[in-house]
Amino acid sequence: MRLQLRNTSAVDVSKKLVELRRTGGIVTQGRVLTLIVCAGEARGIEAAISAATDAAREHPCRVIVVGRGRAEGPSRLDAEIRVGGEAGASEVLILALHGELAEHQESVVVPFLLPDTPVVAWWPSQAPPVPAHDPVGRLAVRRLTDTTNALDPRADLFSRLSGYTPGDTDLAWARITYWRALLVSALEQPPHEQVVSAHVSGLQTEPAVDLLAGWLASRIDCPVQRATGDLHVELRTTTQTIVLGRPQEGRVATLERTDKPASLITLARRDSSECLAEELRRLDPDVIYEAALSALPKVEYV
Repeated sequence: MRLQLRNTSAVDVSKKLVELRRTGGIVTQGRVLTLIVCAGEARGIEAAISAATDAAREHPCRVIVVGRGRAEGPSRLDAEIRVGGEAGASEVLILALHGELAEHQESVVVPFLLPDTPVVAWWPSQAPPVPAHDPVGRLAVRRLTDTTNALDPRADLFSRLSGYTPGDTDLAWARITYWRALLVSALEQPPHEQVVSAHVSGLQTEPAVDLLAGWLASRIDCPVQRATGDLHVELRTTTQTIVLGRPQEGRVATLERTDKPASLITLARRDSSECLAEELRRLDPDVIYEAALSALPKVEYV
């Protein structure tokens, strides 16, 4: 069900939500958090809503999507409520803020926060320089960015380092979860030698590759190089070489080790909904992500 309210107020939207619960049997029991999606401009907003509602199947929540409407003209709030059907296990509020109201997003959002539940803020495209200092970011215990969709992904990633606050994380980090697990698993096999060099390559505009290099630099005491090219990781020890690679648009990766048969592993690129669902599983600070960010200056770019 979709219900649109034009030139409305927070009070009217709240009343309509209560009415929908009474007449449609919609309840808030079981909602585990409030997810605020700071969508910014209208472009890409439906993709962000789709990712949020998919993630909400695992984490039932209220999704509040905040977008900017017309900058000119009087302040006005337009709202859309989505419940049931495509909204899945969530209830979705889409708020378009026009005029000066767009500069006071936190004031509009606060009345819709679920009581006694944690708040998570997500910027699916361009994020503020320091998310924890953003008015909406200050409401949240976790702040999720996605540097992959930033105008300058690498510069945006390095700005996350200077402005890091416990509770920050990035969906680019979740995109390499399986890569990290596979590399750790490969190194746990005999002969258990120390890594003497690491080489990571991938698209120049893919911050997940930079984070993978930063994670390696935080875990191993040897040079780590980051190059532009095919998507692969090469780890060298005293007697063997481990290579994990995958075509840029492929779904199957190859794991190779010296004197061992190659293994084929399903390793497709993770979409935003899967990464978002993973990040919503934890509300405590991600110290491993912080370590990967902190180690980025150690990475040698070639």
